Amino acid sequence: MPQQPPASSNPVLAAVTRSGRVESWHRGAVAICHAGSEELALGDVQRPVFARSATKPLQALPFLERGLHERLSLPAAEIAVMVASHDGGEVHVRAVRSFLRRGDLREDQLGCGPHPPLDADARLELLRAGSKPGRVHNNCSGKHTGFLHLAASCGDDLRDYLDPENRSQRAVAAAVGAMAGLPVVPERGLDGCGAPTFVLPLQALARAFCRLANPDGLGPVRAAACRTILDAVGRCPELLAGERRLCTALVRAAPGRLFAKNGAEGVYAVAVAPDPSRARWPGALGIAVKADDGAERGYQAVVVDVLHRLSVFGPGPVPEPLQPFWRAPVYNTQQKLVGEVSSVCAWPA
Repeated sequence: MPQQPPASSNPVLAAVTRSGRVESWHRGAVAICHAGSEELALGDVQRPVFARSATKPLQALPFLERGLHERLSLPAAEIAVMVASHDGGEVHVRAVRSFLRRGDLREDQLGCGPHPPLDADARLELLRAGSKPGRVHNNCSGKHTGFLHLAASCGDDLRDYLDPENRSQRAVAAAVGAMAGLPVVPERGLDGCGAPTFVLPLQALARAFCRLANPDGLGPVRAAACRTILDAVGRCPELLAGERRLCTALVRAAPGRLFAKNGAEGVYAVAVAPDPSRARWPGALGIAVKADDGAERGYQAVVVDVLHRLSVFGPGPVPEPLQPFWRAPVYNTQQKLVGEVSSVCAWPA
């Protein structure tokens, strides 16, 4: 029997206008951790949500903590694609295939199903070549390649590398729970790519990303793994998502100091390294957003607006490359500008 949606007291986060009037709006919640403390909550940040692909950097920690990136001589691009929800473009496919070859792994061992590249140009190129999308084009193929390498290192049967109860996936779940500050291993479900996904309170996801941004208190091995992720993605932001995607644009605005990750169904999380130049917010920041209706357009403007309010981009205006996400234009089929999507968060005084 279908569950009834919860009675929501969550605030309106974003509004969509047309011809000068509000046409639609998106409710949701925002959780912010600063320097390890729960700093700000808009809406119900304790309600558990499926974090989906937002947990990819946390799921990569056991791989890095085992030193597999050093053993396999992984370049930054292949570390970045391991934590990516990539566009399936040539640069992404090339990185995943190289990552597979480092362990003599094959594309048909990837447990994620095939889907067309998310990037329109890459889809058209496949069509022109008369080729069909493969598993390597799946936006989660980098994560699955990392899981295969981890399973091999743990002695798991590679045919069952996605089994939540094998050694490698138990290590992944333990890392996610520890980073989120949960006393027990988090509840798991099945993600769109076939891998385990985690049910976390939004506040716990923000806490995990705050620790990712400043892992000093986590122990040297885990701290090094967190720094490796931020460094690799800062070097290769195009591998994290794609040229038209918010994740890539945000990382380019603060390379090596910011990690941004979308999850399906309206989830987004950001880790921001400490910066003493931010007078009010000098410590590490972890931000997690969930749009109640699951819409991507429901969080993009909000994420940029929150980071702007936290002075992550400095004292000036929102950087030019982020403007189309902050005030997302709405066009009609004649390519006339008819409105915009913008954040309307009621920011506390």
